[in-house]
Amino acid sequence: MLIPHDTRCALDTVVGLVNTAPEDEADADGLPDVGTLAEFVRTYKVSGVGALTEFDLAAVRALRGRFAEIFAARDPRVAAGLINKLVAGAGTTPQLTDHDGYDWHVHYFAPGASLADHLAADCGMALAFFVVAGEQERLRRCEAPDCRRAFVDLSRNRSRRYCDSRTCGNRLHVAAYRARRKGEGAGAAG
Repeated sequence: MLIPHDTRCALDTVVGLVNTAPEDEADADGLPDVGTLAEFVRTYKVSGVGALTEFDLAAVRALRGRFAEIFAARDPRVAAGLINKLVAGAGTTPQLTDHDGYDWHVHYFAPGASLADHLAADCGMALAFFVVAGEQERLRRCEAPDCRRAFVDLSRNRSRRYCDSRTCGNRLHVAAYRARRKGEGAGAAG
């Protein structure tokens, strides 16, 4: 699947945003304040963002929940409906641009849009491309029992199961290995 640079950036941003949500009431919010939101904007190089406020923080947190619903949708029609509402509500205004040394690409947000509308439009359209391509099942959650982080499976054969193979994947593989070794030891002793 060929993914243009701007779509890949939007996918990274939406995954990063969804993963800031606390797993449960005991977990800390990954976007606790406006300063953290500003750092998120810098980290993901979200362009055209002005001064951020508490209103932006609340709007982005609400948007994060709507994106999480898209990742949870197993049916493409459900995902499409959620994306359509999201993008329509953002006042999508496609325009070609070539800023910051990047070749021509499309921004879907209206000039002067709030951060939440900017993210809803650009990230919503990136997710829409997956539904259109029949690849919505690539929008996944980690299968590790103690992790539910979102990720986009860009593997050739759609086989990725963990958000990060070095952490979640290795941890589960080591646990399975130790369980097998323990079972072998118990079988040899009996």
